[in-house]
Amino acid sequence: MKEVNKGNNIVHLAEVHETAIVKSGAKIGKNVKIGPYSVIGEHVEIGDGTEIGSHVVIEGWTEIGKNNEIFTGASIGQKPQDLKFDGEKSYLTIGDDNIIREYATIHRGTEEGGLETKIGNDNLIMAYCHVAHDCQVGNNIVMSNATNLGGHVVVEDSAVISGMVGVHQFVRIGKMTMIGAHSKVVKDVPPYILVDGHPATVNGINTVGLRRNGVNPELRKEIKQAYKYLYRSNLNVSQAIEKMDQELDASPEIEHFLRFLHNAQRGICR
Repeated sequence: MKEVNKGNNIVHLAEVHETAIVKSGAKIGKNVKIGPYSVIGEHVEIGDGTEIGSHVVIEGWTEIGKNNEIFTGASIGQKPQDLKFDGEKSYLTIGDDNIIREYATIHRGTEEGGLETKIGNDNLIMAYCHVAHDCQVGNNIVMSNATNLGGHVVVEDSAVISGMVGVHQFVRIGKMTMIGAHSKVVKDVPPYILVDGHPATVNGINTVGLRRNGVNPELRKEIKQAYKYLYRSNLNVSQAIEKMDQELDASPEIEHFLRFLHNAQRGICR
């Protein structure tokens, strides 16, 4: 580790391969590693301890936090694939401790989506995944190989998305959900459930995910009852919400479930 002069840019205590290009204006933190033939754009900020493999391209107004791992061939911070995009200044923000595997692509935001794509902390984004413009991806999420998120998708904390899943624009995926491989997701996926299929339909509660995330048995029982009101009764969504509100304990998890249903814009997976 040493101070390296790359053109007009001083990279402090970083390990930058001699073939990498770090453009003037880029801000590189301490103990950053940048591999062979990688290109770092002039508006990019990279936090301490982040490791960037070979042939990675990071462009645009992109801010990457601390201790991330970005593998060979990833393309991050490029212009959005949106025909309405007209070159406006837009952003990509990535948090800490994420793993972004080979050839993943993550694009900046658009004016319609508030000009920002955002990814939280402790996520695993596997090879060939795509995160489109204006997506809001939370924390502790797994996106398996070749999964694609359309524009404006929201993924809440601790969701697991299996391989080769396609998620339609503007869909929301609730916390602690599990989406089966090869699924086509065109409607919102409420928290805590398992969906699968083409198009995706509900297959039950994500019991394994709830246990892994430390949800206690009593709360799992409440979630199971909420699921029954929504999916195993003759109630419509509004009636199910009313029933849950009246009869279930007001835990943060149940309150979140109710808020999600209230705010569903595309309908929910059934």
